[in-house]
Amino acid sequence: MGFDEWIAHVDMDAFFVEVERRRRPELRRVAVVVGGTGDRGVVASASYEARRRGVHSAMPTVQARRLCPHAVFLPADHGAYRDASRRVFEVLRSFTPVVEPLSVDEAFLDVSGLRLHFEKPAAVGEAIRERLRAETGLPASVGLATSKLIAKLASERAKPNGLLVIPAGGETDFLHPLGVRALWGVGEATHARLEELGVSTVGELAALPRATLERRLGAAGGGLLWELAQARDDRAVEPAEGAKSVSVEHTYEHDLRAESEVAAEVLRHAHRLAARLRDAGLAARTVTLKVRYADLTVVTRSETSDGPIDTAHDLVAAARRLLDRVALAGKAVRLVGLGASGLEAGETPRQLELGRRPWDDLEGAVDHIRGRFGDQAIGPARLASPRSRPADPSGARRRDAGRGHPE
Repeated sequence: MGFDEWIAHVDMDAFFVEVERRRRPELRRVAVVVGGTGDRGVVASASYEARRRGVHSAMPTVQARRLCPHAVFLPADHGAYRDASRRVFEVLRSFTPVVEPLSVDEAFLDVSGLRLHFEKPAAVGEAIRERLRAETGLPASVGLATSKLIAKLASERAKPNGLLVIPAGGETDFLHPLGVRALWGVGEATHARLEELGVSTVGELAALPRATLERRLGAAGGGLLWELAQARDDRAVEPAEGAKSVSVEHTYEHDLRAESEVAAEVLRHAHRLAARLRDAGLAARTVTLKVRYADLTVVTRSETSDGPIDTAHDLVAAARRLLDRVALAGKAVRLVGLGASGLEAGETPRQLELGRRPWDDLEGAVDHIRGRFGDQAIGPARLASPRSRPADPSGARRRDAGRGHPE
């Protein structure tokens, strides 16, 4: 028989910050903010020292600087974070194969099968935290409970670097004093409607008749919130089926105004995207280009190929065709992004072609060079020109920047 508290929610603490501190120990116990460092940058992660000054993720960097002027502001290094995330999930899957990722730094685990190895759920949580610290050098908080809802809220309460088990039968005692925003689905609009009903805590929400909530919020939304307020959540932990899409995008500190600048950024993104696909052992059938103008209008264009692609050569060709379908003349561009979807394993058999594709061998050689001499050892000649590369507000040292073969 398994544990009563069989769902664990593992959440890495200030993940990006802690990855930076792992290689720069002098940043420990110092306020650190990771994200875009330019005027248009946003906060990706903040240390708890910075959070106590009001800094939080998705906040504009300029606002974070006003709230915490003495913090150390660092550009994001997404390559390092992906590597750390990969190792974190290897550790989690060493406990159980039933792992449901929620993001790069958090997941649900079904630990019901560990009853013969651990005396109680708390021992499982401590073992997970200790192994993560030992094998990745990163702190994590863990919540264990009878449901996903309560386990996630427990890990939030345990932060930073803590463990909390909500025992079976104690769910409502833990849940009902919390504010209603703790429940999934309570955003600004729903919160305003609940305030009109005089509701501020989950307990007050649970005390309302279900029919009242369904009339005010709709049958589906109101019914779901009422069930959650009763601590009823029977969702199982569902192992990931794999990524649905892979994408890269960038918001520029200064708008791109020349079509040649946009074209250069599309080239850069195609090489970055190809590197990410190959790193993950994936290929894609659909390529999507995203352009956001200075007035925040967003335009997307997509193309689906007959077969899977994962090389910069094929992605560049697709991206250029998509760019031809975007009206750029006279418009300032704030963001450019490129995404791949319709993913499948990179080794999937493909339609045979007459003649060899020389760029396949070339990109393999480029990967080999980069593996030996670093990511900046080789790249597209066009991107070597400083004039073709707008200032990068994040200043990030990206592992996959410029990866690919010269064009």
